[in-house]
Amino acid sequence: MLVSAFILGLLGSLHCVGMCGPIAFMLPVDRSNSFRKVSQIGMYHFGRLLAYSSIGLVFGLVGKSFSLFGIQQQLSIIIGVLMIAIVLLPQRIIGKYNLTKPLYKGISKVKSSLGKALKKKTADTFLTIGFLNGFLPCGLVYMAVFGAVATGSLLEGSLYMVLFGLGTIPLMTTAIYLGKFLNTTIKQRIQKAIPVFVVVIGLLFILRGLGLGIPYLSPAPIVETASSAIECH
Repeated sequence: MLVSAFILGLLGSLHCVGMCGPIAFMLPVDRSNSFRKVSQIGMYHFGRLLAYSSIGLVFGLVGKSFSLFGIQQQLSIIIGVLMIAIVLLPQRIIGKYNLTKPLYKGISKVKSSLGKALKKKTADTFLTIGFLNGFLPCGLVYMAVFGAVATGSLLEGSLYMVLFGLGTIPLMTTAIYLGKFLNTTIKQRIQKAIPVFVVVIGLLFILRGLGLGIPYLSPAPIVETASSAIECH
């Protein structure tokens, strides 16, 4: 399941370029010094990974709390269904239940801090920009968050989000160097592939929750049995 996080990030990075591309293009990198430029871009990505890792820890804890109540499998099925529903349901229906609206005030503060950071060129600027960038609202990040919850573990939830972030790095880095480098046809094909892969991940989570006894894919639930032996003399 952790591999799916990296693939989701890799395929979805085109979406990331569309959403966060303007931020990447505006990075105040030192274009006169190749080594410094690489290190600055590296710090930007490290900041994003740090943000994703923090998000994964929080939502991994949420998943762990569900697992403590013995509903980890049901949670995996619910998350799988939600992933598929978000892809298949018309956008106008999903818009009615936009759960991010209460967060708009916090998001506006993040954007304001991000704008200030983009004007600076200090050593910590790129780490700050990347970290704040990681908290901006994004549909694919929400999908990855679902996966982090389904892991039912703090560390695995964090790792899931980090792997998702790592998947976005190649295309995001290329965007910083080359700007608009993909033609329309390739963009359309990748955009069409993203929903398909999200549905596949959703099906995998459902399959995992069903506990069909398939190694690695749908392991059988662990049932603890207590046996008592009574000796008669």
